[in-house]
Amino acid sequence: MLQAGIVGLPNVGKSTLFNALTQNNSAEAANFPFCTIEPNIGIVNVPDSRLEKLKEIFNSQKIIPAAFKFVDIAGLVKGASEGAGLGNKFLSHIREVDSIVHVIRCFEDENIHHVDGSVNAIRDFETIRLELALADMSVMQKRIEKINKQAKSGDKNYQREFEILSEINNNFENLNIKLPELSPADTALIAHLNLLSFKPFIIAANLKEEELAKPLDNPHYLTLSKYIDKNIQLIAISAQIEAELIELPEEETNEYLKSLGVNESGVKSLIQASFKALGLMTYFTAGEMEARAWTIPINCKAPQAAGAIHTDFERGFIKAEVVGWDDLLNYGTKQLAKDAGKVRLEGKDYTVQGGDIIEFKFNV
Repeated sequence: MLQAGIVGLPNVGKSTLFNALTQNNSAEAANFPFCTIEPNIGIVNVPDSRLEKLKEIFNSQKIIPAAFKFVDIAGLVKGASEGAGLGNKFLSHIREVDSIVHVIRCFEDENIHHVDGSVNAIRDFETIRLELALADMSVMQKRIEKINKQAKSGDKNYQREFEILSEINNNFENLNIKLPELSPADTALIAHLNLLSFKPFIIAANLKEEELAKPLDNPHYLTLSKYIDKNIQLIAISAQIEAELIELPEEETNEYLKSLGVNESGVKSLIQASFKALGLMTYFTAGEMEARAWTIPINCKAPQAAGAIHTDFERGFIKAEVVGWDDLLNYGTKQLAKDAGKVRLEGKDYTVQGGDIIEFKFNV
């Protein structure tokens, strides 16, 4: 199961947010640095309103959502790449996750200590990025030294890997942390290094309760939104509100959010964005027993999607009977969609689309 790691400086609300995401209080949240030492791990269901509709259409007994892991990693500080604040240990935890949720403090509170003495969203963002880059430099420099001879011998793969790593390392040495655009082939060449700076990431800006409805009124959020690259997803969230919501029944949760001028929980948006950042999507199976979301990589072919259910489904794949979500919703039942010619038989080369409802035909 893929993992999204929650990172950031100490005392920015990571553990509080983790508890809200996993709907428990397993992670200690305290007003001092490094209250988290070993990472906390929780499995999170991906909110998807389509499952309730599928349950209604197919008269299913239960629903099973997609899920993935969140990991609460202890706070990093400036100098982490050189061991500050037990940094080497924490960086190794980040290296184990597949994507990063960078929590940045965007609220003022004199009662909550900031490790650098003041709130500055851009400085905090760059501190974490620089520490990840410095940790990557150590890995890259060792690799460059190791493959130098092979690159000089004329091996094309080693030559290209040497060129890529040298370019990135030189940029990082000059404090240019912007990553080059690499082709899929080039990305595959350096994938074995598991570089931290290349992990997909999103930003969760932690705001006060009263600022959540209009985050752009918060000066820290506003400057951060203008500073970061446009392809980085920035999500406004109040970890404290989310922690309080897990104690409330659903109807009271909705009323509370409306009183704040917010339509839905920030946790829901964060989970969905993190799922997407991992390069994942879902398709559905549905019947009397259950309506279920299955997790697959984006651009997954039908046999591999079948393998998410069971390896026998992939090994003995024959065909996939597919109806798209919009078509099912439009016609109301699978049979009516079938009568209208909207249910298709697809073969091994079919690329599954998000929201497809599929029944696999297989023989083993």
